[in-house]
Amino acid sequence: MTEQRAVDALAALGNPTRLRLYRLLVRAGDEGLNAGDIQARVEVPASTLAHHLTALARADLILQERRGREVVSRVNYGVMNALLAFLGEHCCAGLEALDDTCAA
Repeated sequence: MTEQRAVDALAALGNPTRLRLYRLLVRAGDEGLNAGDIQARVEVPASTLAHHLTALARADLILQERRGREVVSRVNYGVMNALLAFLGEHCCAGLEALDDTCAA
């Protein structure tokens, strides 16, 4: 994962509603949820929900798939795991192992 992709993903999750949506989809697992099911659980107006789901999809944190007349959203676990790995990449390596990736 690049630093920019990590920044984009974290920015998308930096909104309380999107974070709640994302955590709901994590709990839903591979089957995901359609917009109606999400809306019933998070209690967000449809237009607002669409905006937040689009932001998560743009950050590649969720995948959206059309199934008949409904769109099902589910977590992109590959990206989630890559983000977690990126964040913990140099965990406990000590400051002497510091390189250009942390210098800013």
